Amino acid sequence: MPSVPLPPKESNLFKRILKCYEQKQYKNGLKFCKMILSNPKFAEHGETLAMKGLTLNCLGKKEEAYEFVRKGLRNDVKSHVCWHVYGLLQRSDKKYDEAIKCYRNALKLDKDNLQILRDLSLLQIQMRDLEGYRETRYQLLQLRPTQRASWIGYAIAYHLLKDYDMALKLLEEFRKTQQIPPNKIDYEYSELILYQNQVMREADLFQESLEHIETYEKQICDKLIVEEIKGEMLLKLGRLKEAGEVYKELIERNAENWYYYEGLEKALQPSTLEERLQIYEEVSKRHPRAVSPRRLPLNFVSGEKFRELLDKFLRVNFSKGCPPLFTTLKSLYYNPEKVSTIQELVTGYETSLKTCDLFSTCENGEKEPPTTLLWVRYFLAQHFDKLGQCSLALDYINTAIASTPTLIELFYLKAKIYKHVGNLKEAAKWMDEAQSLDTADRFINSKCAKYMLRANMVKDAEEMCSKFTREGTSAMENLNEMQCMWFQTECAAAYQRLGKYGDALKKCHEVERHFFEITDDQFDFHTYCMRKMTLRAYVDLLRLEDVLRKHAFYFKAARSAIEIYLKLHDNPLTNESKEQEVNSENLSAKELKKMLSKQRRAQKKAKLEEERKHAERERQQKNQKKKRDEEEEETSGPREELIPEKLERVENPLEEAIKFLIPLKNLIGDEIETHLLAFEIYFRKGKFLLMLQSVKRAFAINSNNPWLHECLIKFSKAVSDHSNLPEIVSKVLTQEMQKIFVNKNLESFNEEFLKHNATSIQHQLSGAKMMYFLDKSRQEKAIAVATRLDKSMRDKNVKTLTKVFEALLDGSFGSCHTQCEEYQAACHKLFPYTSAFMPATNEDDSSIASVNHAAINHDLLSNEI
Repeated sequence: MPSVPLPPKESNLFKRILKCYEQKQYKNGLKFCKMILSNPKFAEHGETLAMKGLTLNCLGKKEEAYEFVRKGLRNDVKSHVCWHVYGLLQRSDKKYDEAIKCYRNALKLDKDNLQILRDLSLLQIQMRDLEGYRETRYQLLQLRPTQRASWIGYAIAYHLLKDYDMALKLLEEFRKTQQIPPNKIDYEYSELILYQNQVMREADLFQESLEHIETYEKQICDKLIVEEIKGEMLLKLGRLKEAGEVYKELIERNAENWYYYEGLEKALQPSTLEERLQIYEEVSKRHPRAVSPRRLPLNFVSGEKFRELLDKFLRVNFSKGCPPLFTTLKSLYYNPEKVSTIQELVTGYETSLKTCDLFSTCENGEKEPPTTLLWVRYFLAQHFDKLGQCSLALDYINTAIASTPTLIELFYLKAKIYKHVGNLKEAAKWMDEAQSLDTADRFINSKCAKYMLRANMVKDAEEMCSKFTREGTSAMENLNEMQCMWFQTECAAAYQRLGKYGDALKKCHEVERHFFEITDDQFDFHTYCMRKMTLRAYVDLLRLEDVLRKHAFYFKAARSAIEIYLKLHDNPLTNESKEQEVNSENLSAKELKKMLSKQRRAQKKAKLEEERKHAERERQQKNQKKKRDEEEEETSGPREELIPEKLERVENPLEEAIKFLIPLKNLIGDEIETHLLAFEIYFRKGKFLLMLQSVKRAFAINSNNPWLHECLIKFSKAVSDHSNLPEIVSKVLTQEMQKIFVNKNLESFNEEFLKHNATSIQHQLSGAKMMYFLDKSRQEKAIAVATRLDKSMRDKNVKTLTKVFEALLDGSFGSCHTQCEEYQAACHKLFPYTSAFMPATNEDDSSIASVNHAAINHDLLSNEI
């Protein structure tokens, strides 16, 4: 039933409630609600009840809020205020689709309400309902044609819908209304013109874009972007001479921008190598200190000319002492000829500098300072590390450290070399040494923490980061608050390797929450950007948010979470107390007494640790109480706490894995890993058509992928084992599998795969796994195939060999302790510094036990090998 209209006194009180809500004076708002509702005549007044609910929601009392709002709506279902309030409540709860429905219901009752239309448009652009957004912006334009946000919002709607002509017409109509004198520079007007030009370029209106930028050039603040647009448009229009002049001007302004040289080459179209070199030589004469005109020719010259130019380039940088020299040249290492030239020159410098302090013994001139030899050795260490010759790299870096034991870069590189050879503990030790030389450097501190995490030293990494986090808060909490995702992804991977699945999942969920918050933070910009006219940045933001979960941080967190959930599905965690009971039955009295004593000590230690954590938590809560109170007034109360024990004991791990998988399928469909992870989930769920979809998509990306080969064989075997599939499903599966297997049985398909990839360890490993999977009696043969280390194998590096070693340990080939030890010894000869291949020490029960505990992290090894 509709509410009775409020008399003047109560009506004024209701207006004050609205004012209190806008000014965030929620407690005062509740007082005024009480004053109206305490009057028996208005005890059931719908709009007041709704406003009371909204105010309670702002104070974090969500359940009471919903109760009052729903009661208000029942009492006055024809009130646009009640529907609007219900929409606001749903919006605060992130139920955007429901909120849109509420706003639409409110508009049916008051179709010209500006506030509801604005709120609706914000939700529509947030949810990317672009058609609906355009309609709402049109209504706002009709109601407020004098407001610039009405015009801009409507134009952006057409731009996002790719209706460029209409967007340009609206922007031009709006531009004409701006009273800006031709000679005056106004930032907001400048941004409008640049946005207009962006729409023209996206519509491929190159001539119009060029004329437009030339017409309004004087009124644009950003002079650099004007020249860049001119250069790009002139190239597109084929006006090469004019484009060349523009790019020459841009190079004069910034001689280090590679994009400008690319544009200049396109404009001048050099026909010979000499002409192309001439371009860079001219720039180099005008800018003798610029690096780019001397570095870029090294990409396209070869032979003696390459040697001559490289010699000049290296000498200058070694004399000057340029630490990032190797990074500058690293992109040349795809070419073996250029690599050998680099090695020949730099080893020659080292020999000569040791004997006569000159780059060549044939020269006479000013002697080089001792630091030149130091930087030459530093370069050679990086060079041999890149080539996988780690013993040589360590020799050079140790010699450099012996001569200058106070240079951070040397210890940093030594740590990097140890990381590449797979000795992560030693790498962390040397990175710690590097950071101890400059404890105020945040970069080296972060690197040290990262290396510690990769060596599974989580506690040490947290302590390292605490040097730069806020006092009074634990480093973990502060890093989460600051959305420090590199730390959280590495932390998740470390916990995963240590078998602490609950803690790992907590980190993965924290990363997921960060991405959700970043998406949600768009709300702040939908109105702000139109008001401040930062339209180009706004459109870029919307496009970034659409593909946000493509980011490597999300992919790493999602992959870890999916792998853990798959593991938890295959081996669910049992109740610890039950497990202990079972174990204690098999022990003697002496062993049982020893075990109980050990448990008591562990419990006592855990209790002390818990008390310490509790005291720390209480202190943090006191420090942050005021801040939390403020935040709770703005949000809908605290978020659900992530508890590791609960996360690792979820009822349905596969459903949780799918939540992480969906964004990967939508945005990272070009990564084969996405589809193979999807297959692993659907394989366990028994969803045959979805399994088929996953392998087909993966097959289209790379039909020769080793992991895909394993999935195909598992899939084919699962199909043949299930005879009770529906006829139509069975028919589809048979047809599609026919295209992949081409009438071959699984054994011959696997043999052909092994034969086709006879020189790849990774492929041989997958083929060997499937050989054992299909026929357990062929264990010896399968292990022999997987552990082949002859000279023909081309991917004999730490990463692939640790994968094979891990497969021998995890039971992929059944029980094979002897072969495992033999393979470890063979790998140790090849890579003596790799910790996974080192023989057992007295401290360890066996090498295998120590490796299992460390859970080899082959994905992190050999990143650059």
